[in-house]
Amino acid sequence: MKFFAEIDVMPRKEILDPQGKAVRLGLHNLHIDNVGDVRIGKHIRLEVEAESEEAATSTVDDACRQLLANLIMEEYSFTLHTA
Repeated sequence: MKFFAEIDVMPRKEILDPQGKAVRLGLHNLHIDNVGDVRIGKHIRLEVEAESEEAATSTVDDACRQLLANLIMEEYSFTLHTA
């Protein structure tokens, strides 16, 4: 069965996000002042072939933990959809 995983990887709240600060400053310079905190992350889409939703979930979780997210500085979340 084919699944699609939509993964979001974001810096942990306690970690400084220099890209987010730069974007917020850029928005301020463009006189877009009603924007609060800005955090920059990654969005990843994976196609996973698995026998069940549980197996697909396990595969995606392993990929996030071992490669896609730096667990010291980032956190991740994902959703699964069937094809």
